[in-house]
Parts: sequence; C-alpha cells; structure tokens
Amino acid sequence: MTPVAVITGASAGIGAELARTFARRGHQLILVARRADRLNSLADEIAGATGRKPQVFALDLGAAGAADKIGDMLAGQSLEPQYIVNNAGFGLIGVASDLDRSEQLAMIDLNVRTLADLSLAFIPSLERHRGGILNVASVAGFLPGPNSAIYYASKSFVLSLTEALYQELRPRGIRVSCLCPGPVATEFQARAGIPDAHVAWPLAVSAKRVAEEGYRGLMRGKRVVVPGLANRMVVGLAPRFVPRNLLLRLIERRQRRRLS
Repeated sequence: MTPVAVITGASAGIGAELARTFARRGHQLILVARRADRLNSLADEIAGATGRKPQVFALDLGAAGAADKIGDMLAGQSLEPQYIVNNAGFGLIGVASDLDRSEQLAMIDLNVRTLADLSLAFIPSLERHRGGILNVASVAGFLPGPNSAIYYASKSFVLSLTEALYQELRPRGIRVSCLCPGPVATEFQARAGIPDAHVAWPLAVSAKRVAEEGYRGLMRGKRVVVPGLANRMVVGLAPRFVPRNLLLRLIERRQRRRLS
C-alpha cells in the first residue's frame, strides 16, 4: 500500500497552501474538497512544480460518511494515509439566534463531526507509516465567541480533541498537531459573512506562512502551533489575565465591527 497525505478543504486558502507545502516536501497527495475545478487546477499547478500530480477527490465533506468514502477510494487504489490534514471548515459571523440554524448545524457537521471521524478512521495506517494528523483550529479555539458562537465553540472542540489525541497516540509513534492561525485573508472571510475581506490584525500572517509553520510543527511533533507573535500573545495572555466578562465584551464588539 502506497502512503499518501490526505488534505481536506484543499481548494483554496490555507488548505491550498498546505497542499503546496506537503508537495514541496515530496509527499504524494490526495486533495479533497467539493470544488473539482479548483482541485484540478491546483493539482496541475503542483504537477508542474514537482513532477508529481496529486489525485483529486471531489466530495461534500459535510455529508455523513465522508471518511468511509475517502477510505473506500484509497483502498480501491492501493493507497493508505500516512498523514491526515483536517483543514476543511467554515465560519459564520452574527448573533446565533439570528443566523440560519441549519447552516450552523452544517458547520458543526463539517468542523466537528467530520474532523473527528477523519481523525479516528485511519489510525492503524498512520501508525504503520509513522505519520500523523494535522487539525486546523484557530486562535478562536482559546476564546469565547459572542457573534460567532458556534464557530468559536467548534474550534474549541478541535483544540481539545487534538490535544487529547496528541497524548493518546504519541506512544504509537503518531504525531498529532493543532494548527491555530489568527485571521488570514482568504475566502473564509466572505463565506463567514464578513463584508470586507481585508484582515486588520497586528503582525498578520499569510496563508503560506501558516501552512509552512503547520507542516514544520507537525513534523517536529509539536502539540499546538500558533503562527505569528501577536496571535501567540493573544492565546497566551488573554485567557489568563483578561477577566472573562471583559473578554466577552471585547470579542463581541470586535465581531460586530467586522460586520459593519
């Protein structure tokens, strides 16, 4: 069985940069997302740069059974995962009671259920190939999230799950890392309902740098990777030293400004 790196949400943004980063390091890739045209374009680009063309699997990862479908596809081609990169996800901004409930539940399906399923589905294969899991969370995972409640909660789940799996799977030689970027200017902003895609954030970090730091962190067996000094200060200081009531108000105010 040939080992591969499976990257979800690879059609744009951080996911596409993660695909380029893994490809430059010589990994054979399986790119998974809904938009086949975007995936094929990225696969052609990577093939031109590296001489190895990733395989593309167009799939709605939010639908039930996505991990089983990926497993069946891989087995049918004598492939098995060495690395699972769970990047697929989306956010919504606004008051939870005002946002579409079905969309918020779909966010949980993708950000939480599918990520957990893929994190657990291929552990024997990851162990055989001495590989690992890279789960993409967010700085949001460390904070409460009024005006983005379900998204922040979903990333808290990702962070907690990943840290637990890091501890559980380490004795089996499986590296598990949680990549927690701050705001990055990608399509994520528009999908979340933010009118202006410009990210105003001290020491903003590019999607390419986020991907590079995530890859290096995974290969070094780092539990949590937070790219950017300002973001590391936020997650290191805000939850410890800013009173929770004040933190809630500050985040609510910031999210409200992003909608205006």
